[in-house]
Amino acid sequence: MANSQWGVLFVCMGNICRSPTAEGVFRHKARQAGLLDRLLIDSAGTHNYHPGEPPDARAQAYARERGYDLSALRARHLRDDDFERFDQIVVMDDLNFSTVIARATAAQRGKVQRLLAFAADPAIRAQREVPDPYYGNAADFRRVLDWVECACDGLLANIATR
Repeated sequence: MANSQWGVLFVCMGNICRSPTAEGVFRHKARQAGLLDRLLIDSAGTHNYHPGEPPDARAQAYARERGYDLSALRARHLRDDDFERFDQIVVMDDLNFSTVIARATAAQRGKVQRLLAFAADPAIRAQREVPDPYYGNAADFRRVLDWVECACDGLLANIATR
């Protein structure tokens, strides 16, 4: 990046469940690690389904149970300038990956990574995709949180070594 911050953008389809959860978890963990001022953290959706809306109420409620506040976050669509603003574009699943890669230039494609690739737990990492809990139940939202927490720990450790 042009400035001294390392930019991380989390991306899912609608930017109301998985990517804002990852943004909130990662922001919280970065604050706890004393790294928040060195990071630019945001989230976006590959589809512009919910512009300006807060995260899904269920995603907020389950995140709040674990001490994460998603209430100030608002959905937005992935923009072309995001490929320049962010050093890492971290996607939730294979469809997001292919959609983001298709929009990136050849030089930008190396920035695109799957979130679960950072999970220290090999069983979680092997899943490759953070499942969309939107049509699911409480267990689905909690599983997303478990996996996002694990992967965000690994992502933060990876960034802290830079």
